[in-house]
Amino acid sequence: MASTSVPLTLPVLPLDDEVVLPGMVVPLDLSDAEVRAAVEAAQAAAGTGAGAGAAKPRVLLVPRVDGTYAGTGVLGTVEQVGRLSDGDPGALIRGRGRVRIGAGTTGPGAALWVEGESVDEQEPDPLPGAVAELVTEYKALATSWLKKRGAWQVVDRVQQIEGVSALADNSGYSPFLTVAQKVELLETADPVARLRLAVRWLSDHLAEQDVAESIAKDVQDGVDKQQREFLLRRQLDAVRKELRELNGEKEGEESDDYRARVEAADLPEKVREAALKEVEKLERSSDQSPEGSWIRTWLDTVLELPWNERTEDRYDIRGARAVLDAEHAGLSDVKDRITEYLAVRKRRGERGMGVIGGRRGGAVLALVGPPGVGKTSLGQSVAHAMGREFVRVALGGVRDEAEIRGHRRTYVGALPGRIVRAIKEAGSMNPVVLLDEIDKVGSDFRGDPAAALLEVLDPAQNHTFRDHYLEVELDLSDVVFLATANVLENIPEALADRMELVRLDGYTEDEKVVIARDHLLPRQLERAGLGADEVVMEDAALRRLAGEYTREAGVRTLERSLARLLRKVASQNELGERELPLTLGPDDLRALIGRPHHVPESAQDPAERRTAVPGVATGLAVTGAGGDVLFVEASLADPETGAAGLTLTGQLGDVMKESAQIALSFLRSHGAELELPVADLKDRGVHIHFPAGAVPKDGPSAGITMTTALASLLSGRQVRTDVAMTGEVSLTGRVLPIGGVKQKLLAAHRAGLTTVIIPKRNEADLDDVPAEVLEGLEVHPVTDVRQVLELALAPAEVSLTRAA
Repeated sequence: MASTSVPLTLPVLPLDDEVVLPGMVVPLDLSDAEVRAAVEAAQAAAGTGAGAGAAKPRVLLVPRVDGTYAGTGVLGTVEQVGRLSDGDPGALIRGRGRVRIGAGTTGPGAALWVEGESVDEQEPDPLPGAVAELVTEYKALATSWLKKRGAWQVVDRVQQIEGVSALADNSGYSPFLTVAQKVELLETADPVARLRLAVRWLSDHLAEQDVAESIAKDVQDGVDKQQREFLLRRQLDAVRKELRELNGEKEGEESDDYRARVEAADLPEKVREAALKEVEKLERSSDQSPEGSWIRTWLDTVLELPWNERTEDRYDIRGARAVLDAEHAGLSDVKDRITEYLAVRKRRGERGMGVIGGRRGGAVLALVGPPGVGKTSLGQSVAHAMGREFVRVALGGVRDEAEIRGHRRTYVGALPGRIVRAIKEAGSMNPVVLLDEIDKVGSDFRGDPAAALLEVLDPAQNHTFRDHYLEVELDLSDVVFLATANVLENIPEALADRMELVRLDGYTEDEKVVIARDHLLPRQLERAGLGADEVVMEDAALRRLAGEYTREAGVRTLERSLARLLRKVASQNELGERELPLTLGPDDLRALIGRPHHVPESAQDPAERRTAVPGVATGLAVTGAGGDVLFVEASLADPETGAAGLTLTGQLGDVMKESAQIALSFLRSHGAELELPVADLKDRGVHIHFPAGAVPKDGPSAGITMTTALASLLSGRQVRTDVAMTGEVSLTGRVLPIGGVKQKLLAAHRAGLTTVIIPKRNEADLDDVPAEVLEGLEVHPVTDVRQVLELALAPAEVSLTRAA
């Protein structure tokens, strides 16, 4: 018998198409608004009630089927609130007992509150014989079902349950029960009646399982029969094939078609042997075998490669040089190298020396330079000049070694590497292959692609290159490889050693004007929908655009500025604000695209220049974007407020910090002969700062610049505004050689400086600097810091006059 008692007032937590029975512990998602509202209301009630410090929040778990609430719910306690396994907020709720739902009422929070009465379930003790038999039957059925499912760890737990009510409610965990059946279990107050329901449903389910297993066995027997039939038919096909061969009959199978294609193809001998072996494997494999599909894909790849196809090089050396000159301005180093390559190829061909030691006369060049100087487009021009096919292989961000050498054929979806695919795409064995952004190649657990490129780019090895997918030798010795990079230091040393380095150090202002006039302007006119006769730009306007609106080694920003200018003209023409045709001069630029962004230091007012005060010097540096101007600022701390010592700021590397220490040590030891107040260096703190603090800086080439800035600060003499300098300084005051002279002189020329100080031992590097740049610069090679100070510091009386 069951009797009702203990009135309760609880917040309702509705369960859509779910039923929780007493004794069950369930996690609920708090992202559901109704669930969250009920839990929060229960927590609020528990926090304000008497003795709430020890009470757990209580909710009423009520099933809701098709929008209708059941008449009986389960009293649940909120055991824990936290995060579910998927990271969403959740609550762990334990079912305690049945509650008959009464009328609705009010309570804290946004939840629905109801009044209810708990159901007191009384079980007979001891159990009558019929009830004990029912318990035994249920446990036997449950054990049989759990063993079929492999849930051995649950069997002991079911056997240990003693109460009739708990045993009946435990059946609520059964996944085969429907929601309606679980609701019926919940609303049945008599424990014995509930257990009878659970026994009946469990026995019905086991009977259905037996039928399903019988059907599955019959299906398996049918599948086995089909497999036996398939095997017998394959044997029958083999017998028929043998009979046809005895009778001299032929069959046009796919394997025979591959054999004919391989025998008809113009393949190298070793490749032919490998292909015929694969054809034999294909003939022995079944049509359903996955190996047959892999072999066919491999044979298709081998047959599509141009093993003996080569394009004829264009040996008109002057014509090739004319093509290069027409498509690219400047870049004489690369043009000279391609011209030399063609001349040597021509002479080797005339003397029958096209192949020496199994190797042909390919080339591996590395084009290193800042962005926007035309490295990538140069590859197309080289292929055009030589009359070869052109293929671009983008290596930026490649981290898988298989991208270069291919995958092993044991992998599903295996493919040859990018080099083999480039040869296949070109259709010839001697294309121009551009390996773009080779300095952006990375490495991880899948291998190092740069290491895989060692064989590809080694002229002594690449005539026997072996791709992991092909597993036959591929001759790459006739390919012209052009690798492009922005920073040489990012290329592994072993890989850089295999390539011939050609530096592209950026364009002079005159070259930029020619490029803009002959290449960029026609292209942007076409993209803006304007004709060449509608908008004409004077060379002076192009020069101002290159010199004052952009400051870069390449021409990308210059092209963007041209595009912006032409878009503005087209827009104003459509609005009726400007008539075409139009000739643009330098004075028209500000009205169209605004003020200049890069005004040369020499064009500023003398009082506004950075070097207008003592302690500031102009240096030169090389970055990933080419050469750049670098300012150095020095100051002395007040002896009463500042601690003695050296402070360096500006995100400097270790080498540059050491250069600052050397400069300071030199002035301390030689300041007397230079007539400098070196006592200040002992008693006062020295601070050296490099502006543009967000940019990392390192290297020894700012040594004389820091020395000059400190000497200017101590002497009170300003550094000449038109002077820039670069060079490493030693403890004895010697000026040592540095790198990147050409890039630094180009940067000084772009910045409007007229005098540059370089180390004497770098004087030979001036041969690489364009003549028009040297004409606009006064270059002073020096060997000692004393010469630097004599050239860079303004006379004392001039500095005093300006200061006054």
